[in-house]
Amino acid sequence: MPLVDLARDMIADAILGGSSYTKFSSANAHIGVGDSATAFASSQTDLQAATNKLRKPMDATYPQRSANVITWRATFGTAEANFAWNERGIFNALSGSQMLSRKVVSLGTKTSSASWQLTCTDTVVLV
Repeated sequence: MPLVDLARDMIADAILGGSSYTKFSSANAHIGVGDSATAFASSQTDLQAATNKLRKPMDATYPQRSANVITWRATFGTAEANFAWNERGIFNALSGSQMLSRKVVSLGTKTSSASWQLTCTDTVVLV
């Protein structure tokens, strides 16, 4: 999972019992998709797409956690995110706020003829 710098700071804060950041709970977590293929950089704070990007809240019962694996899932309806999906990110709000991770990956081009369900699995590993 390509964590951004802010995620590193959130983890450090959580270890010390802090509350400086909004949780990535079922009420707050969102998956964002965009059409940018700009390379990942840990300093990024949002998807890199200029206009073709959209965040969706989690489906019911998500995110889920099993040990150090977090699973995120959101459904994009027929009228949403109809563009090439080249990046995905995990956020704790519908707009602004904080991005936990971003991954550059070509997932195909979504059209209005289908709803897509995106499931992302992030494994937290400390080295």
